[in-house]
Amino acid sequence: MPDITLILEVLLIIVKVMVVTMILFGLPLPLTWMERKIAGHIQVRLGPWRVGPHGLLQPFADMIKLLFKEDIIPYKADKFLFTIAPLLAMVPAFAVFVAVPFGDKVMIPFINKEVTLYISDMNVGILYVLAVSGLSIYGVILGGWASNSKYSLLGGLRSAAQMISYEVAISFAVIGVVMLSNSLSLVEIVKSQGNSIFTWNIFYLPVGLVWFVIFLIGSLAEVNRIPFDLNEDEGTLACGFHTEYSGMRFSFFALAEYVAMVTVAILAVILFFGGWNAPFDIPLPIPPIFWLLGKVIIFIYFFMWLRFTLPRYRYDQLMTIGWKVLIPLSLVNLLVTGFMRIG
Repeated sequence: MPDITLILEVLLIIVKVMVVTMILFGLPLPLTWMERKIAGHIQVRLGPWRVGPHGLLQPFADMIKLLFKEDIIPYKADKFLFTIAPLLAMVPAFAVFVAVPFGDKVMIPFINKEVTLYISDMNVGILYVLAVSGLSIYGVILGGWASNSKYSLLGGLRSAAQMISYEVAISFAVIGVVMLSNSLSLVEIVKSQGNSIFTWNIFYLPVGLVWFVIFLIGSLAEVNRIPFDLNEDEGTLACGFHTEYSGMRFSFFALAEYVAMVTVAILAVILFFGGWNAPFDIPLPIPPIFWLLGKVIIFIYFFMWLRFTLPRYRYDQLMTIGWKVLIPLSLVNLLVTGFMRIG
């Protein structure tokens, strides 16, 4: 006889994977609307307004357009690599969420069972996230190279150099958090920060704040958001690595970018802002997942606000910040963190 408990656990994992996947596929709908509205308000205009009340149906109109738009493959492009490149960029962005926790445990009444709000609590979860998220760059590089376009190729090369430059600083920032929390598990990192705002890692002064700034700047460069979106620089590269893409293949690249932005926001909250922990004791019974979502939304708004506020850096400035500022600062802060932990 098969073990009923084991079967239930497997089914529960499958359900979690399906739920997370459907949520991730639906992310561009609210986020594109939100980004356009933020752009409109910053630029003193309305943003999406005509399609549905307050333009709420505009993302659905865009989705329908992409579904029926002609899928063009450039002349002399490498058809196989051109076809699979968007998938290589999208799949790792989704796979990261295997180890990303959204909460600790909740009781499901109708099955009378505690369910964890994460697919897997890996004991090396943060290493898994860094390793898998870095694989997305292969889709960007191959998409740029396979397009048979000088603009796309330059965009792909810029992405590769940018990833190499800023992945080092991000890794050092994560090492600093691991030193503060004594764990590589994302769940344990959240638990180690406690239920008080003053025990969050960002308030482990001065090193916690420095690690957060390094992580934030490096993450903006990793997900190619302004002021670090040099691989899509419309002023010089048309649309960069995805210039030749259209239809659903283009939407896969856009989906990967939005999912990566949400991943960075969640990681920033988990590593530095207490995850799903409340900042202080309050009498209202607010579920922990709502604290996590609220913090994540603030970060997403911040990323979008930066896009319509700051200009792009020049490419030499981008490299200078990565190699001459963030990495030396990371090494110094790593030593200071070690001395503080020993003391």
